[in-house]
Amino acid sequence: MIRRLAKYKSFNDNTLVTMMVESDREAFDEIYERYWRRLYNDTYKRLKSIEKIEEIVQDVFSNLWTSRGKRNIQNIYPYLLTAVRYQVFMLYKKGRATPEFEEPLEHMILSTLQADSLFAEKELKGCIRVWMTMQPDKRRAIFEMKYMDEKTTREISEILGISQKTVQNQLLTSFSSLREFLGKALIMMTLMP
Repeated sequence: MIRRLAKYKSFNDNTLVTMMVESDREAFDEIYERYWRRLYNDTYKRLKSIEKIEEIVQDVFSNLWTSRGKRNIQNIYPYLLTAVRYQVFMLYKKGRATPEFEEPLEHMILSTLQADSLFAEKELKGCIRVWMTMQPDKRRAIFEMKYMDEKTTREISEILGISQKTVQNQLLTSFSSLREFLGKALIMMTLMP
């Protein structure tokens, strides 16, 4: 049994997903072992409630197993991360959790587009890249540091030599602008043949 499980560690994600879709429980277990801690840590940044975090991560993995043949999963970790973040967003939306100071970027995007929308991940990233080119230099730099480099608002304020409040205001302006841009992009995508 141990030798068999060790074999699964050598498989890449795509192989494991294919095997899981074919009801291979050990492949699912390996996916769980690879990613549960990363998902837990990512969720902890947003909720800080151990009970809610454990429930969300467990629900996402349960759903992954029960709907294994119903979804076309290209990249397992981004898929799981999106599912977890969507669950966190739903807690925010229902008022069962409060975000730290701002709505996390991925939740804002999901609230506009939903997890299984017409946008593929590649198209979404392309839209965000286009939107970023339209932003003033400082706002773009703040946005990149926050969501690509995962820096805190305090770290950004120290790097740029501006107040933390200015960083927060720039991020809030970015959210509003990006939400509007993505909403228009979604409308355009639905109108295209």
